Amino acid sequence: MSHWMKSFLCALVLLGLMQASGVPRTAAQEAVARKKVNSDADLPRFSYPLAGAPSDLLAADDATFDAFKSKVSADVESVLAGYEIEDKATMRGLLGTRFNIQMLSGDKAGALATLGQIRDLQEKPAAKASSGIVSRALLQAWTEAGAASGPAFEKTFDKDFAAAVNALPWDLVQDQVKGWKAQTDIASANLVLTNVKARMDPDAAKSKSLDFDGASQLLYWREYLKFALPLSHQVGAALIPYIKAHNVLKPDIWAAREVTLAESDKLTPVRVAIWDSGVDTALYPKQLFTDSAPGAHGPHGLAFDLQGKLYAGDLQPLTAEQKEAYPKVLRLAQGSFDNSNLFDTPAAADYRNFMTTTPADERAIFEKKRDFLNQWMHGTHVAGIAVQGNPAARLVVAQFNDSLANMPFAPTVEWANTFKADFLQTGDYFREHDVRVVNMSWADSVGEIEEWLNKTSTEKDPEARKKFAEQIYGIWKEGVEGALRKAPRTLFVCAAGNSDSNAGFLGDVPASLHLPNLITVGAVDQAGEETSFTSYGDTVVVDADGFQVESYVPGGTRLKFSGTSMASPNVANLAAKMIALDPSLTPEQTIALIVKGADTSADGRRHLIDPKATVALLKQQAR
Repeated sequence: MSHWMKSFLCALVLLGLMQASGVPRTAAQEAVARKKVNSDADLPRFSYPLAGAPSDLLAADDATFDAFKSKVSADVESVLAGYEIEDKATMRGLLGTRFNIQMLSGDKAGALATLGQIRDLQEKPAAKASSGIVSRALLQAWTEAGAASGPAFEKTFDKDFAAAVNALPWDLVQDQVKGWKAQTDIASANLVLTNVKARMDPDAAKSKSLDFDGASQLLYWREYLKFALPLSHQVGAALIPYIKAHNVLKPDIWAAREVTLAESDKLTPVRVAIWDSGVDTALYPKQLFTDSAPGAHGPHGLAFDLQGKLYAGDLQPLTAEQKEAYPKVLRLAQGSFDNSNLFDTPAAADYRNFMTTTPADERAIFEKKRDFLNQWMHGTHVAGIAVQGNPAARLVVAQFNDSLANMPFAPTVEWANTFKADFLQTGDYFREHDVRVVNMSWADSVGEIEEWLNKTSTEKDPEARKKFAEQIYGIWKEGVEGALRKAPRTLFVCAAGNSDSNAGFLGDVPASLHLPNLITVGAVDQAGEETSFTSYGDTVVVDADGFQVESYVPGGTRLKFSGTSMASPNVANLAAKMIALDPSLTPEQTIALIVKGADTSADGRRHLIDPKATVALLKQQAR
């Protein structure tokens, strides 16, 4: 959500209140009336009771849905009027919800103005260039034709949208454009309904309510079904000639920057921990740490189950059903990648078929398995990136399941304190076993714990859920930060997050922490351009390749995944190579060299790591 949009909307709402009361208010009075928002936790929480499932509400008649829409609209306006929000991502979110409400209410002028506000609040060049172009062309055609359907409307939309697409800078937006085209290939009302039944219905089953994020998502889907979906064929048709005319891949800058070490480099073995969902250690037999006296845990590190109990293992054990589902999940992962890149492969066809034809109830069951297996693969994929090109790397496993919002039980203070103790034990383990680099491609916040409570708790009051979530989060944060402080000789590398938000505003842990032995990493693509998803903030000091990065998943298949989860281990990889070359380096010295070796983009937003430049600085320093 954006600051500019927030301020503009607040001004409009306050103006309306002033006119209604007939009493003018000074700027100072307005400032006093609004509560300053310093973090996501400062914002109010809302809850929307449901008579049935979210999918029932999505398909309800206008009168039923409009009553829900009015409640959400009142809450949006109350926040915009009553809170001073400088965080642009928060403002973009609030205004996006306002836009959907305006569209569903037939307020064309208001919706068009809101689109402009959202675009002005975009922080990334690609997002600013492409923001709202489908909706803007739709609104222009609606205004000119006097209707949102029919031959005249469609003709005007085709003209306006094609002009907008052809004006886009391909170098900036090619990934977004390909993604739009891929989505048009599977777009259908059934897909939307299936998504809601598979994702939202199970989450709301216990609470029988939607939180604000869920309500906003449902408004988005309703607006999409009414306005955007009927144009999906036309959107896809307009994108095809644009893609064909410009389809030249961005240059890959990373190969020229890569450093590959060899045994002849006089390397010192360096222990690199993957604090994640586990690692298929069978894939890395020559790059594996083995504890000579493992005790109750496994020989390659620590592992904790969902209740925080220590056990011996490198990967979470799979059930028979999960094992059976795994080959299909791999196939869908490859198909999703191929489809998003417009590769016409059998895997892409299988993916499209799965997304468009699988019955909702069947897909809901499978998606639960898919969610687990995606996070189960995560640590192994990260490990492959972290140790690539470094024969001195010795992998250490620190395994737990960080998918808090998908836990099948409600959190308790006792549970949180158990994991706090686990984290502190993990920090002790890193220090006692001289682990020099730890990769942490995960993050947790109050918001995630609230989402978890909304799925599992019977508590109806959103403010009560928030208060309890803050208590759980406080314990969790103490555990994470305490672990890092317990290992001052260890460099911790963490991912910035994938929500296109300020990690500090959200309170993401560990990405929001300021510690001398922690470095936070944002994601760029193969050409060094910001990804659409990467989060940011004052702790994010360098960026690395986090777009379609190839590595292993359990069993040995190689897949390409995107995320700051992939950018972070690229920095961990560089740090481990530096320490293998010079084991006397401290975390602070390692960070300083990585930052000094990075090059800053012309707009000052990105600080791209350059392993060759950093290693050259290290060798120059050693002379």
